[in-house]
Amino acid sequence: MDKIAVLIPCYNEAKTIEKVVKDAREALPEAIIYVYDNNSTDETAKIAAEAGAVVRHEYQQGKGNVIRTMFREIDAHCYIMIDGDDTYPLEFAREMADAVLERNADMVIGDRLSSTYFQENKRPFHNFGNSLVRAGINQLFGCKIKDIMTGYRAFGYGFVKTFPVLSKGFEIETEMTIHAVSNNMAIENVVVEYRDRPEGSESKLNTYSDGMKVLFTMVKLYKNYKPLGFFTLLSGLLTLLSVGFMVPVVIDFMNTGLVERFPTLIVCGFVELAAIQSFFAGMILSDMTIKNRRDFEFRRNLIQKNLNEDK
Repeated sequence: MDKIAVLIPCYNEAKTIEKVVKDAREALPEAIIYVYDNNSTDETAKIAAEAGAVVRHEYQQGKGNVIRTMFREIDAHCYIMIDGDDTYPLEFAREMADAVLERNADMVIGDRLSSTYFQENKRPFHNFGNSLVRAGINQLFGCKIKDIMTGYRAFGYGFVKTFPVLSKGFEIETEMTIHAVSNNMAIENVVVEYRDRPEGSESKLNTYSDGMKVLFTMVKLYKNYKPLGFFTLLSGLLTLLSVGFMVPVVIDFMNTGLVERFPTLIVCGFVELAAIQSFFAGMILSDMTIKNRRDFEFRRNLIQKNLNEDK
């Protein structure tokens, strides 16, 4: 088992990957550096291998698919995940690794948003999107995470081997954050500098399509991890809709003694039944979520036991 593994998912990063690998080797000389090439059409893999990285390939397109394979194949006491575009300085990697190895942090977040991100990033909708997702998740899950979508993170062995990767693309960072928060894992923030991509290096993140995927993932995970809150909210909205259409019917009945809009009355009744069903579905799923968390803690204890035996 490696002491520290540096994980670099890459797709067409030939202009920057050599510098990232060399910076990682300088910052963490004891680490094994893994570059996972995701169907690059340039010489990313060749350049990474010449720079001294262990190069492997993931043929299913998408960052989430790459990270799933990384986490499955590599065993290490500490994992440092960083993008191959040279936007994150590696001098912060040691501090992040120490948080995992010495303070038993499950996940360390490289916080860009508290430093230079908004000055360096030239894409205003990316800035808005990061702020929106951060505010939404902190509100929905009752946490205070500083940077939700950063690609610069450190993980402990327990997190990596219990994290179920479901996302295929860039929404993976949102999924990681919510998984850690919902399972009460030890999370630390390290403020890191951010620099925009060098000239000639292009972002693979589509502001609108990938942004919508992230927002959809956030709602979906809220439903999965907080079902009682999600379905109670849905129940409340359905009840408001039912009552809103029922009020005119009731007013007409009080004035005339007649019910003139029977179709509206029937629809309101069915909508309210759906609201009641939604609430009870939330209660049942909430109990199932509690059981899943107990099972998760049991799996974590087994993994920790294996890790202690390896040490």
